[in-house]
Amino acid sequence: MDYEKIRHIVVLKGGCSDEREVSLVSGNECGNALRSIGYEVSEIDAKNDVVQALHLLKPDAVFNALHGRWGEDGCVQGILEWMKIPYTHSGVLSSALAMDKERTKAVYRSVGLPCATSIIISADLINDKNHMKPPYVVKPINGGSSLGVSFVCNSETNETNETNDYTYNGQVMLEEFIPGRELTVTVLDEIPLTVTEIITDNWYDYDAKYTENGSLHEVPANLPNVIFDACKQHALSAHLALGCRGVSRTDFRWDDTKGILGLKLLETNTQPGMCPTSLTPEQAEFCGVSFENLCQKLIQDASCDR
Repeated sequence: MDYEKIRHIVVLKGGCSDEREVSLVSGNECGNALRSIGYEVSEIDAKNDVVQALHLLKPDAVFNALHGRWGEDGCVQGILEWMKIPYTHSGVLSSALAMDKERTKAVYRSVGLPCATSIIISADLINDKNHMKPPYVVKPINGGSSLGVSFVCNSETNETNETNDYTYNGQVMLEEFIPGRELTVTVLDEIPLTVTEIITDNWYDYDAKYTENGSLHEVPANLPNVIFDACKQHALSAHLALGCRGVSRTDFRWDDTKGILGLKLLETNTQPGMCPTSLTPEQAEFCGVSFENLCQKLIQDASCDR
């Protein structure tokens, strides 16, 4: 579409997922950035009346700042396709694929990308026995922001060294625990930006992600060239294989005792956080792309039929 004709933008934020609070912050930041460069911006807390609100506001494009279920998994993308409103980030299919951690891995494997071993079981069976050899990680199959993640490390007692109050429903993923270093790469306009190493006192949980000084981000990561380059290439391959649009961020674990064989992809985020502590704006800034310019690039990429 002719992005020069885009003047009125609706920012979708909030919503009904467990990541609502993070999305509210992302949406506020993006709305303010877009206003600062001359767009007319309306913000919608995307609840059950989102269709009516969009119909009344008649935006030229939607900036999707939702996180989690319904906003990041193809649902709201389908609504926007149906209403023929151009929108940012990935489309229906790629959003749905990337939100489902096991289907993401099936795509990774289909193009030869290395990923952590995992199995899917019913949530009712989590405490019956160890279904895979510890240590392993328990994850919601379609969650984000590290919500609901716990670790099983004791093969005799099934003890976890990190627990939470998350209530698992349906199916969950059990994934091998990969010791070592936490790495991530943003892809913007089909260009991998750089590699960040995330350094925490414990692990990269919700508080570490969204609390000021909750984690240290080393940008660029101090890595051997072969690992640095592999991260960037793998992130681009994942972005393309999943059919992502605009921006994505792929997360890795690297067991540095195993060299290149220790590098594994974990997941790809189709709508990375846009909070003050978020990784994608930080990587963009390092590469000379301001936060305002980042938001504008996403708007310029907005379309239907994604």
